[in-house]
Amino acid sequence: MHLDHDEEDYNLSLSKFESMLKTNKVLFFDSEEFEEIILHYLDMGKANLAKKALKFGLEQHPKSTGLKLVQVEMLIYEDKLEIAEKLLNELYAIEPTNEEIFIQKANIYSKRDNHEKAVELLNEALQFTEDYADIYNLIGMEYLFMDNLELAKTNFIKCLEEDIEDQSAIYNVVYCYEFLDQNEEAIKYLKKYIDKNPYSEIAWHQKGRLYYGLKDYENAVRAFEFATYIDDEFVGAFMEKGKALERLKRFEEAIESFVKTIELDDPTSYALLRIGKCNEKLGNKVEALIYYNKTVHEDPLLDKGWIAITDFYIRQKNYPKALHYANKALAIDDQNKSYWKRFATINKAMNLFEDAEYGFRKAVELGDYQLDTWLFWVDILHYLEEFENAVLTLLQAADYFPEEYEIEYRLAGLNFILKENEKGTFHLSNGLRLNFKNNTLLEELFPKVWAMKKVQNYITKHKH
Repeated sequence: MHLDHDEEDYNLSLSKFESMLKTNKVLFFDSEEFEEIILHYLDMGKANLAKKALKFGLEQHPKSTGLKLVQVEMLIYEDKLEIAEKLLNELYAIEPTNEEIFIQKANIYSKRDNHEKAVELLNEALQFTEDYADIYNLIGMEYLFMDNLELAKTNFIKCLEEDIEDQSAIYNVVYCYEFLDQNEEAIKYLKKYIDKNPYSEIAWHQKGRLYYGLKDYENAVRAFEFATYIDDEFVGAFMEKGKALERLKRFEEAIESFVKTIELDDPTSYALLRIGKCNEKLGNKVEALIYYNKTVHEDPLLDKGWIAITDFYIRQKNYPKALHYANKALAIDDQNKSYWKRFATINKAMNLFEDAEYGFRKAVELGDYQLDTWLFWVDILHYLEEFENAVLTLLQAADYFPEEYEIEYRLAGLNFILKENEKGTFHLSNGLRLNFKNNTLLEELFPKVWAMKKVQNYITKHKH
């Protein structure tokens, strides 16, 4: 591999500086070399070495504005804003048209949460700069801090007009459009952008994401495909393409796309899980289970992996195995209502009613207020002969479903069992009013109550 001339010089400067530190021999560097060395160490997070380089640099070039501006940058990074500001004012007196002075002043105001003043200073910097793209990008960021997404978007677009290859600006433009709920406008913008820069894999990828968000999966697949043609190692685009293909029920192609992500990079539990799901949809049960197991092997703390295996065994009606994996998921996240509902459903299928009751209770406590969850729970309480608890639970459910015949018929049956005949009649009347046709629900759940003469008389009377 051949390094270009600049890179060779740069590496030479670095090794020369590091050997100087080891030997304590003072070597000469020009001020720009020092700037590059300092910025290199800052990028590497080696602040102490950056400070040493700055010290040597200022000793050799005490009047270098570039080095002093790097010093300002370091002072701002360390939150020494007053010292940085004082130094900038001194530099401004010498070089009032240096754009970097305005940029660093804006940086100080930004740190102090005075973003309006920062924008004002950046607009001044525009008068003296040749790098308009960078300034527009910084102005866009300030407007983001102010939650002014429209003006942020305008400035990121200006940045791209100056530098069509600025990838962070593409992401920021799309972020603004999405935040403003302007997905279709974002797609129109990206179409224009792609006309000017057709080989931008980032733009195609973002376009695909927007189509996906609008549920236009066909166009999403096309956009992701273009992104992968331009960059055949773009893992994110292959992953998103797989998701869109899965939505279109093109499961074989989705698998190919997910497999590609594994070939290009370390396997992710998400890709393995999706391959498992696609195989299960195709009826490849053995293959599906292999991938579900790979998922939990790759990431044992991914509860979704354990749940995928749980659901697989529920569909196979292999409840003991399903319960084993549901417990694994609950060990990772015991605050997940849908996991508790699965736990309850499996126990119910295995006639383990006390565990099932506990599971449905936990699901409701954690916010599962679906009607079937309430009814499963109540029917188990009824089976366990906890009639008062069943009534209290139904009254809670009635707050969420005030006109629900399934609740009223159950309240009627339970109240008659508890010899609360007046309440039983009231709820039976409600049930018959809401859905007369389904009064057989009472016979199905409460055969002894159904057989009571007064209940039959009441139903007959209501019929006429």
